This record gives sequence, C-alpha cells and structure tokens, in this order.
Amino acid sequence: MLRKIAFVIAMFALPLGVMAQAKFGHLRSSEIITLMPKFTEAQAKLEAMGKQYQSELERTEAELNKKYQEFLQQVDSLPKNIAERRQKEIQDMAQRQEQFQKDVQQTMQQAHNKEMEPISKDLNAAIEAVGKAEGVVYIFDLDRMPIAYVGAQSIDLTAKVKAQLGIK
Repeated sequence: MLRKIAFVIAMFALPLGVMAQAKFGHLRSSEIITLMPKFTEAQAKLEAMGKQYQSELERTEAELNKKYQEFLQQVDSLPKNIAERRQKEIQDMAQRQEQFQKDVQQTMQQAHNKEMEPISKDLNAAIEAVGKAEGVVYIFDLDRMPIAYVGAQSIDLTAKVKAQLGIK
C-alpha cells in the first residue's frame, strides 16, 4: 500500500521537477519588428498608398462640399423638382464617398496584412531557431500576450532573435 502511495506521489512530483528545470524565454516582438528592413519597406509602401488614398478622399470630399454649398445658395431659387433632384444627387455622392472611405479602410487593412505576413514568418522562424538553440520550452512574446509577471529565471531572448535576423 505504501508503495502505491509513493508511486502516485512520484507520478505527480515528476512533472513538477521537470518543469522546475525547464528553461523559459521571453522577448518583445515590437522591438524586433520595427528594426527589420522588410518592416521599413512595408511601412514606406503603406504610407505611400495611404497618401494616395488620402489625396483622393480629400478631392472627392471637396467636390461634395462644393456641390452642397452651391445647392444651399441656389435652393430657394430652384423649382421644387430640380431642388429635389440635386438634393438626391448630393445624397448619392455622400453615400459613394462613405462607401469609398470604407473600401479604402478595407484595402489598407488587406495591404497591411499582406505586407506583414512575410515579416511575421521571418520573425517566427527566428524565434523558433533561437528557442531550439537555447533549449527553452517556451518563448513568451510580451507584446503579443501580456504576462503579469516575468521572473528572473526567464531568459530575455530579444537580442538573440535580433541577431538571428541580422539586426543590431
């Protein structure tokens, strides 16, 4: 009977002992990503694209505002059916403007995701390589997953992942 109890205790204690010897690491991905050359290129592409869309949005908004102001100045002198038609035209323009803004947001988000995908793959490959080289069980990314406490036993692998990616 004592042997069975000792065996059960050993079965529960063994994983705890292994976990006590396990090495854990952590890093801050945002510190790494912002230094990656691909990230800088992606940001430049996205910024240029954003400026083009912003310019077009401003142009169409100015056109809408101009038509609206013209309508307000003429509304009292226009026959009712013409005033209603112009008001409808302005409403249609406003709806197209709103839809264009939504389309721009969606397109920019898709472009951002497309640009970030290879960057994330490179980062994850580097994290995996460093994790294997360091023999750690887990590497926690403190930027992706908030952790309330990181003890001194956890190894900060940010610099090693940077080195793996060729970043200083």
